[in-house]
Amino acid sequence: MALGKVWVFTDMDAGKPAPIALELLTKARTLSDNVEAVAFSKDAEAAAAELGAHGAGTLYAATDPAYGEVLLGAPAADALAALVAEHKPDLILFGMTYDGRDVAGRLAAKLGVPVIANGLDVSDGNGVSVSTSIFGATLNVSTKFDGGAPAIAIIRPKSFAAESSAGAAAKVVPITTPVDEKHRRAKVVDRVADVASGPKLEEAPVVISGGRGLGDPKNFELLEQLAQAIGNAAVGASRAVVDAGWVPYSMQVGQTGKTVKPAVYIAVGISGAMQHTVGMKGAKAIVAINKDENAPIFKLADLGVVGDVLKILPQLVDEVKARKG
Repeated sequence: MALGKVWVFTDMDAGKPAPIALELLTKARTLSDNVEAVAFSKDAEAAAAELGAHGAGTLYAATDPAYGEVLLGAPAADALAALVAEHKPDLILFGMTYDGRDVAGRLAAKLGVPVIANGLDVSDGNGVSVSTSIFGATLNVSTKFDGGAPAIAIIRPKSFAAESSAGAAAKVVPITTPVDEKHRRAKVVDRVADVASGPKLEEAPVVISGGRGLGDPKNFELLEQLAQAIGNAAVGASRAVVDAGWVPYSMQVGQTGKTVKPAVYIAVGISGAMQHTVGMKGAKAIVAINKDENAPIFKLADLGVVGDVLKILPQLVDEVKARKG
């Protein structure tokens, strides 16, 4: 039986709905005939067409400029709690993003309902259930909401493919809940975005990730050279090298990093711990290069190369360049 009403919290990115919001709307359409979106941004109303195209019939839009100046969690949770009391959704889906996690946690506390995070899927049988991975992604479990409505679920990016329903623009309903003065005391004074020369890690058709097997942070340059030779490729990393300070956290692939589902994933010097593979095992083809022939990554790989990555990578770069002419 379909749910009565499903809401999708819409993260906004550079004035547009973030990809995770469109992924969640696509899933929400399979759960309910009444899907609505909620967005907090001065550009929220401009997102009505794209959100409608992905299934949202209504867009609750909070366009107060204050939402771009303060930390979003507290005021957004205030506004959402008021909306929930008025419209009573059965399920609210959040993306596993910084704002999504912050708002969802605060909202759950306000409403006195549970929240399930790190979700991979959502289903509606005899109640809403969320699938998650536990024990270092060695086991998948399904957890059913047994508290009152709404069920609140936080879902990992790339759990669903975003697909347009060719729907009309969502009907815009303004959110008029004022931002409490206490939330204005702390303000965002600057935003710094990582500058990348190639495609975003989570959107690249080819991802090349490096681990401790590279031996030294300077050897990530070899991965950059390979990415440039291939073209339209991005460079990622395992948690071990991020924790060691070799590369920034924005490059991390895995359970506590980003989830990627490229056409080709090349794991270089990565052993293949479950915490890493949960973030990349959805790739269509996996290539592993590692000097340890017993590395767990080879169990996932479609193609495995045993050898010294520092000798193999330069040859691979040369071969790719030669084949591309």
